[in-house]
Amino acid sequence: MTTSEKLYPVNGVELCAETFGDPADPAVLLIHGGSASMLWWESGLCRKLAERGRYVIRYDQRDTGLSTSYPVGRPGYSMRDLAADAAGLLDALGIDQAHVVGQSMSGGTALVIGVDHPSRVASLTFVSTSTGADDLPPPSGSMPHLDPPDFTDPASVEEYVVRSMEAEYLDHFDEAAARDLVRRDMARARDFEASLTNHYAMSFDGPVNGGFGDLTMPVLVVHGGLDPVFPLAHGEAIRDAVPNGRLVVLPDVGHGVPAPRWDDFVDAIASHTGSR
Repeated sequence: MTTSEKLYPVNGVELCAETFGDPADPAVLLIHGGSASMLWWESGLCRKLAERGRYVIRYDQRDTGLSTSYPVGRPGYSMRDLAADAAGLLDALGIDQAHVVGQSMSGGTALVIGVDHPSRVASLTFVSTSTGADDLPPPSGSMPHLDPPDFTDPASVEEYVVRSMEAEYLDHFDEAAARDLVRRDMARARDFEASLTNHYAMSFDGPVNGGFGDLTMPVLVVHGGLDPVFPLAHGEAIRDAVPNGRLVVLPDVGHGVPAPRWDDFVDAIASHTGSR
């Protein structure tokens, strides 16, 4: 754990979080997708957003990074618990309300927060995610089938994650940067096998009090035009499902927000969360 990271007791677990910027500025809570620790919201991106007058919070969800880990294949939580963790982390940080950004799988977590904990949410941003509707297109044919890695062999695990990133980032894939991220993530995790497994084994329970149409806060959707995991129709479906939703398409981008498009992403978030 670095000197800028801290473990917070939340809902009976420990969550590791790091902040950027001035606590007096509007808070932006970043929640990355399945299996991804807070490192996947890279520090350079967080600093860019903080420079636009936002108090940026990134954190390890359960079973990622330095936060509480569970036995492989037996997560002791559901998606609603992860949403309650986000609200609990805001409590621990002394923040009443935040702009919440959920990427990929954590779009579901963001939805639960927005519907079931609306007083804590100033705005929502859904990044590279989906409504999950049955009539939406499946992943594109460019997504390869990758056999599970040998978890006793760190090189096998590293290669598996790097090749997964290559398939998702498309032309913006940077192998050296990807390997650096994966190695740091592996070295830092309490249990990296649990990180790659448990989010997909949890119960995907949705909001108690409704769905996308019940969101009352401003909603932004950011989606890659070439997303091979959730083709663009998934982002369009969120825009259409929420009241007064706004969609920003990054035309040449796959799944996620690569470094060459950080400025575009920061501009969109800064505009959505206020001026500056």
